[in-house]
Amino acid sequence: MPRNTLSPPRTASTVWLTGLPSAGKTTIARALVGRLAAEGRPAQLLDGDELRTALCADLGFSREDRVENVRRIGVVAELLSRNGVTAVCAVISPYREARDEVRARHGERFLEVWVATPVHVCAERDVKGLYARQRAGEIRGLTGVDDPYEPPLCPEVRLEAHEVSVEEAVEQLWQHLES
Repeated sequence: MPRNTLSPPRTASTVWLTGLPSAGKTTIARALVGRLAAEGRPAQLLDGDELRTALCADLGFSREDRVENVRRIGVVAELLSRNGVTAVCAVISPYREARDEVRARHGERFLEVWVATPVHVCAERDVKGLYARQRAGEIRGLTGVDDPYEPPLCPEVRLEAHEVSVEEAVEQLWQHLES
């Protein structure tokens, strides 16, 4: 009987960056995708804000909707990583239960990265003006301010993004991906 000479598809990782709004998740994720591409490794950025307008446009910001948002992004990431594309996800993902569900789908291919920027630094950065709008009473339910954020208990990587450069953060992630 002839042996199957086709090798299984190369698997890749899902790098899941979680943290508060304006913590630096997307900036670091973009730089990591650039590094992966420069090294000839297929990678795709899955940005929570972008996916909110397309894949998850029907969802609001209740706890249930936020969990569903993370679940949907996790499914896409798992499909990519299972098929040889490193999925680099920049998603607030405030609830541990949702992140744990995504981790369970991925098994060992999952790298949880907590972008551990303190809320006061995020509020100073305020990239999208969310913190200012919350202070002005224009919005409610801002993660980490008046809505919960449950930090990872045992992330594979904890990035103090307010204390390291983007390049240093990417190097830390690269070392974990290579090991």
